[in-house]
Amino acid sequence: MDLIKLEIIGVSYTQAQTGAYALILKESDGNRKLPIVIGGYEAEAITVGLENDIVPPRPSTHDLFINLMERFEISIKQVIIHKLVDGVFFSSLICDRNEIEEIIDARTSDSIALAIRFNAPVFTYENIMSKASYSDDIRVSKSEQEDKNWIKNFIDEKDSKNKEVQNLTKLSTKDLHAMLNKLVKAESYEAAAKIRDELSRRK
Repeated sequence: MDLIKLEIIGVSYTQAQTGAYALILKESDGNRKLPIVIGGYEAEAITVGLENDIVPPRPSTHDLFINLMERFEISIKQVIIHKLVDGVFFSSLICDRNEIEEIIDARTSDSIALAIRFNAPVFTYENIMSKASYSDDIRVSKSEQEDKNWIKNFIDEKDSKNKEVQNLTKLSTKDLHAMLNKLVKAESYEAAAKIRDELSRRK
């Protein structure tokens, strides 16, 4: 399959106190965006990498990793997001040392943080873009507006009558996947993180 090159747009976050974050990637030759739910530490590592003016007084974990790779003359040629399972993205670091290519499995958030620091390109496949991306060009239909109303109720944890939040464990895996896709496309990352956590518990 042909690879689709992605641009790193940045990190988005919710305004809730328990704010969840999402890494936003965009296809270079199109309008589709790929949001990936990440944790606060991962969001900070990526943001610091993107902001050239921010220089930590001591090397972060990712900076230390880069320093070690450079010391031993290992470079990152590219990052490939190659799989999506239960809302979790899987990635590989394609590295080079003495003209020998090595493929290293890594979390997507770590892969992106390292790719930024090495100025390495990021790619994925069409099947992943088709399954998890959204486009700003899509107009909001009546059904999508209903989805947004449902999402608003979903993330309102102050409502003790919120049956959607209370009954996640009673929903099928298929229904959870459908809910996860709706939440991510609506950029409701905190709610999406709840679904992702429930799916992870079922593994």
